[in-house]
Amino acid sequence: MTATAAEDWKHWSDQRAASVSAPHGQLALTGTHWLGPEPVEVPGLPGHWWADAEGVRLRATAADGITVDGADAPVDGEALLRPDTDPAADTATLGELLLVPIEREGELALRVFDPASPGRVGFAGISAYPYAPEWAVPAVYTPFEEEGQSVLVPNADGKDRPLAVTGTIEFTVAGEHRTLTVGRSGQRLTGVIADATSGIDTYRFRFITLPAPDGGGRTVLDFNRAYLPPCAFADHFICPFPPPGNRLDFAVEAGEKQVLSR
Repeated sequence: MTATAAEDWKHWSDQRAASVSAPHGQLALTGTHWLGPEPVEVPGLPGHWWADAEGVRLRATAADGITVDGADAPVDGEALLRPDTDPAADTATLGELLLVPIEREGELALRVFDPASPGRVGFAGISAYPYAPEWAVPAVYTPFEEEGQSVLVPNADGKDRPLAVTGTIEFTVAGEHRTLTVGRSGQRLTGVIADATSGIDTYRFRFITLPAPDGGGRTVLDFNRAYLPPCAFADHFICPFPPPGNRLDFAVEAGEKQVLSR
């Protein structure tokens, strides 16, 4: 283990804890409210909310105090909030609350982030295995011949949804040669995995991110940076479960383990 690798991992771990516990980080999510075409009340919020082809709609008065990001005054009448999939996505605030419209598979919802959420107030860190260099291994990425593939996987909210996948990685770790299905996020590779520790020592599944592969498909799979999905921090996130073949039959004793509470 080099001091630089260990220090880099510690910095990454500290950043992870700071990010999820930020005032409007993952721990602050208190609700994901799915919307239809009819105006409805959202629990804990003033006004009426609904969805149409353009995004999330709000009808409120100035006295309600909901302000769309960038506006000089609270909404007084109707307002459109474009979802997170729109290049010009909107957010709104109500006091300390952050209101974020999202779109998933053509359905629209409003997420509410509250800095005073019980999860954030009681957060005591993320447990993790000690850094171990043997868990960072070379991997080779092979893209699928056909682009735009997806596999249907269960999600944390009980629904099955397509998970975009672009290829596979091959690697050998702890004497085991394995293949995992991955996707892309920008130039980097991403995946959802489980192993023999899942649901016992670690959360029921974890995410991995790999550096962009070079021209020969070479990259590095560092299990030390296997991290907890958003739904480990708040029940209202939608997280995909591992696709077929991504459940390793040995223990990956590296990376994040569990959310700690006071």
